[in-house]
Formats: sequence, structure tokens, C-alpha cells
Amino acid sequence: MAEELQRTKLYDWHAAHGGRIVPFAGWELPVQYPTGPIQEHHATRRAAGLFDIDHMGQMTVRGSQAESFVNWLVSYDVTRMALYEAHYSLLCYADGGTIDDLFIYKLPDPEVKERNYYFIAINASNRLKDVAWTKAHATNWDVEVEDISNETYMMAFQGPKAPEILSRLTQNSLLAVPRFTAVQETLLGDVPVLLGRTGYTGEDGFELFLPAEQAVRVWEAILKEGEGEGVLPVGLAARDSLRFEPCMPLYGHELSPTITAVEARLTFAVSFNKGFIGRDALLKQKLEEPERVLVGFELVERGVPRDHYPVFKDGKEVGIVSTGMFSPTTDRYLGMAFVPRDLAAIGTEIEIMIRNKPTKAKVVKRPFYTPAYRK
Repeated sequence: MAEELQRTKLYDWHAAHGGRIVPFAGWELPVQYPTGPIQEHHATRRAAGLFDIDHMGQMTVRGSQAESFVNWLVSYDVTRMALYEAHYSLLCYADGGTIDDLFIYKLPDPEVKERNYYFIAINASNRLKDVAWTKAHATNWDVEVEDISNETYMMAFQGPKAPEILSRLTQNSLLAVPRFTAVQETLLGDVPVLLGRTGYTGEDGFELFLPAEQAVRVWEAILKEGEGEGVLPVGLAARDSLRFEPCMPLYGHELSPTITAVEARLTFAVSFNKGFIGRDALLKQKLEEPERVLVGFELVERGVPRDHYPVFKDGKEVGIVSTGMFSPTTDRYLGMAFVPRDLAAIGTEIEIMIRNKPTKAKVVKRPFYTPAYRK
């Protein structure tokens, strides 16, 4: 029997406004609107785009041992996080394989004075697995793990004009909120919202967590407020090209149970100086150097690289494309691929097998687009 697909509270809005609905990670979501993904992509880079990402999951970890437990569970050292800070991290298996990548927020616990808790945003396709994994490892700790995905709505407002536009709808200005931190605010005068100055596009902006019953109201208000500045709703297609250009990983492509953070070159999210599940395996791989690593490449000949296309060198298959597509911002056909470490140098010539035809490519520097927080 086919799995019944879920719908976000904005499903009817998407359908009414011409969103082309497709199945994704167990959900029915818009892949694009009548404007088309290229225009949605450029609108986000130039002004701002609004994304329905309520297929994502959220869980909380509370209790007297919350910090110690989360620190043992994830790859990044959360004891280094200040209050309201947000950080990218990983859940790993003991062999170093990746369960999921996630964002962790350290927040004051409203239920217990002078105690903090951890709010964790997780991937849609991994929600049940992540929660089950976390609860299974929490049995000997004084912590409470709760899946709050159903009552929490998640959307993202991304682009250079996003902070200014969103500030017009909040009680206080958001312009001074530092990158990779969160603030608890009020939208439209009465909607409580957690705003993380984080995102998945390479642009400035916020990810919003709010009561699910307020989703349509907030969505429409943001679009109306930014209409004159070129704000558009953005579907899955442009969301993928936007994250691809700054080389942000997509689970199932650049990360998986058989792909480690070391191979994916994400060790900035790994604190090797503390214990966590998978630490020894990742440290061993780092010290011995992985057999394969993630690289960026550009096609020299005409073609469109796609995920799972084989990579060849001197007539021999040596790797695999994890993501590939046309890059609207750079006007190039680019990709990311896992290749042997000795083929990772910039300028290395390789071939991508596209429809049974070897197509010339070369290894290039990542990211393809410099994220706003690095400029």
C-alpha cells in the first residue's frame, strides 16, 4: 500500500496560487509557482523569498542533564554555545555514518528558572528516526525528549532584504540580531515566534518557528509586506538550486549513513576534543585521511550533470555525482561529487558520464557562491 502523503497547513494556499505540487519526503509540497524556479531563485538572491518548510521536524531536550546529554549525542560541542546561539551539527552512528544534520538552538527554559533547554530542527525524512534515536539514548539521563513538530510551524524568509522587511512586522527591529543566533519575538502584534538568523540559501534572513494555527496568516502578511520589493513564494526546485550554489549539504546526497562528515568536508561541525557518538570513527578517518572526499566541478563540455551520474578518470569509474545542475547565479553547469582524495585538487580534469557519453569537467573551488555570512 502506498504511503499516505502529508500536507502542510499552507497546502490549499499553494494549490490556489498555482503551486505545482509534488511528493517530497512523505509530503505534498510545491516544487514551483507560475513564476518558475529561475525567477524564484533570482528573487531570493536580489530581494527575498518565502519558503514553506513545515515538512521539517523539531524536537526539544529539557532536564537537569540536557546539556551533557545533547553534547554526547551530537558532533558539535554545545557547551561552547552562548544563550540564544544556533549551530549546525550532526547526529552520527558509532561507525561515523551520518544519521542526520541539524541545527541546535540553546534557549532559556520558560518552565524552569535559570535552566536552559535545546531546540533542535531536523530533516523531514529523518524526523521519526532522529526522535527515536534520541529517546533510545536518553534512558539513563535526567532529560525529557519531545517531538513538537505537529504544533510548530516552520517557514524561512531568505534574501538581502528579508531582515528589513520582517522587522516591519515584529515588535522590535531584527537588524541587530547576530548571525547564527535566535530571538524570541512577536509577529503581527500577537503571534509568538522564534526567529533564527539562519538559513539554507546562502543569503541573510530568518527561519521562523511559530504556532501552526497561525501559518496562513503569517505567510500572507510577509508576502504582502514584501510585495513591492519583489518578494516571491519559493518552491522546492529553487530551494535546491539556492542551497547548491553555496554548497550546503542535502541529506541523502552529500550526507547519509554511508557518508561521513570528514568525507563531506564538514568538520567545522565536529568537535574532536569531546566525546560523542561516532567520535572515534571520525577521528580515525580524519587522521588516516579518507579514501574519498567531496569536490566541486564545472562541466567543460555541454551537458547537465545529475545526482548519481558516474565520475570517470582515464576511462575508469572513480566516483559519483552527489548533486549537479545549472547554477542560475553563476550561469554555469556545476556539480558536487565524491572522488578519490588524489583527484581532489582544483583544476583536476575528470569526466561525468551523461547519458552514456563521457563529458569533460574540471574540479573547481567550493562554494560556487559565497554565502552572505562570509562576505
